Amino acid sequence: MTTTDPYKKMTERLTLRSWKESDAEMLYRYACNPNIGPIAGWPPHTSVENSREIIKTVLSAPETYAVVLKETDEVVGSIGLMMTRSKANCSKMADNECEIGYWIGELYWGQGLIPEAVNELLRYAFENLRQTTVWCGYYDGNEKSKRVQEKCGFIYSHTEENKLVPLLNEVRTEHFTKITLEDWKNKINNLK
Repeated sequence: MTTTDPYKKMTERLTLRSWKESDAEMLYRYACNPNIGPIAGWPPHTSVENSREIIKTVLSAPETYAVVLKETDEVVGSIGLMMTRSKANCSKMADNECEIGYWIGELYWGQGLIPEAVNELLRYAFENLRQTTVWCGYYDGNEKSKRVQEKCGFIYSHTEENKLVPLLNEVRTEHFTKITLEDWKNKINNLK
C-alpha cells in the first residue's frame, strides 16, 4: 500500500499515523475527559482550540502517532516514542533506547487496542529504528497502563519517587518497565 504519510503504520484494527490539525475535534472529544490525562500526567483539554494547539506543539513531535480506528477512521488515542533522554521520563534510558507513551479514549478501554498499537511500535522500534531497549512508565494508581505493559512483555525495572509532573505541577511516584530486543524476539518466537 502506498501512502503519503511515511510514518503510517497499520495493525489489524488500527492505523497509526501523524497527527493533523483537522484531528482537533476528535482529539478534544476524548482528551477533555478527566479520567484520561491526569492519570498520565497532563491536564484535560479545555477546548477544541486547546487540542489544536497541543497537536501543533506536542503531538507533532517525531514518532508521535494518532491512534485511528480503521473501521470508522476515528482518532481515539495517541501513542509515541521518545527517542532522546531529554524528552523521556526514565532516568536510566541510554543511547539506542527509547521510551513509549500512550493513551486511549475511555470508551475504548479494555478492548486490546492500545496493546495492539504498542506491539506495532515495539516492532518498529526494534526492526526499523534499531533500538536495543524500549522503556515505559506508569504513575502509582494507573493499573490500566501497568496491565498494558505486562501484556506487551515489559518487565519491571525500578521505581522513581518524587518525580515532578510538570504539566500538573505535582510530585508522584513512577514505576518503570522495559523490554529489550532479546526479550521482544523471544516473545515473538513464542507466539509463532
